[in-house]
Amino acid sequence: MTAATLELFRYRQLLVSLTWRDLRVRYKQTLLGMGWAMLLPLAMMLIFTFVFTRAVKVVDGMGLSMPYPLFAYLGLVPWAFFSASLTGCVSSLVSNRNLVTKVNFPREVFPLSTIGSAFVDFLVAGSVLVGLVAYFHLTSKWDFAFHWSLCFLPVVILVQLVFTAGLGLLLAMGNLFYRDVRQVTGVAVQLWMFVTCVLYPLPQDGSWFARCVWLNPMTPIIAAYRACIAEGLVPLDSRFVYATVVAGVTLIVGWACFRRWSHRFAECI
Repeated sequence: MTAATLELFRYRQLLVSLTWRDLRVRYKQTLLGMGWAMLLPLAMMLIFTFVFTRAVKVVDGMGLSMPYPLFAYLGLVPWAFFSASLTGCVSSLVSNRNLVTKVNFPREVFPLSTIGSAFVDFLVAGSVLVGLVAYFHLTSKWDFAFHWSLCFLPVVILVQLVFTAGLGLLLAMGNLFYRDVRQVTGVAVQLWMFVTCVLYPLPQDGSWFARCVWLNPMTPIIAAYRACIAEGLVPLDSRFVYATVVAGVTLIVGWACFRRWSHRFAECI
């Protein structure tokens, strides 16, 4: 894996170029451009806030330690990054068939560039948090205080990046051999969101269901965002350590399988 990493580092400029190409294509001929990266999760936050606070009115029973809109946004932004990355990775090799078959360079740059462009959107959407935190600090009973737990935030982001990259490599390769993977991934990612603490807190009562749900590595990762930013806590517990281990194993397996079968990409595309 070290040799492959060094080889990829040599082509870092290509990776950056493909990332910016994806961004330009995504926002070409749009009036708001990258503003959509902020507006989409913000609109979803407003929709689910209306559903859970006005239509269904279940927020009071959730036992939240922060205003629900902030809770939802802190789940929607990392999930949007995760979802967009996987959706883009699935078709990244197929959509670049001309380069895959004719040019000799590490094929990992295609799924990784897709993750890179989604990460830029993630950073843009994350900037809205400053305004949301200030607004709820001033207008609600919830108080925000700078805490050194914010220094742990890059670790949480890194763990999500590692997990996303591992899955992205596996899905890109899988879709190359079996085109059904793209269809299954679209459905699976949507269902996955509802067994992750994106929109509502998941049970922590030690029941069989709770233990199964917390085996989902994205649950401790998204909970860690909320802990670092809104709760002033360092989420260095067994659940986050578990998610970190799963992320590392996923990347190693994904990278190894991708490199192992890369010689067959040209003939299968």
